[in-house]
Amino acid sequence: MKSADYYRAVLLGAVVGMAFLSLFYMFLGPVENVKPAEASEPKNTFTVISQYKGCDIVRWDYRGLDFTYFLHCDK
Repeated sequence: MKSADYYRAVLLGAVVGMAFLSLFYMFLGPVENVKPAEASEPKNTFTVISQYKGCDIVRWDYRGLDFTYFLHCDK
């Protein structure tokens, strides 16, 4: 066996071994405690931030991603 073939076999063995250990860790490794989705999701919120001509200026927050502003009048 030539030395190049020997090094190629050793490298292939190392790569296959690392792949096996990675898969083993991914599927049988430690399991994280995951909270239920409903407990971790923020809710939509409405906040009155000011007044304009007798109407409330309301900021609607959609899960912390974006804000929408609108007027709310009781009339």
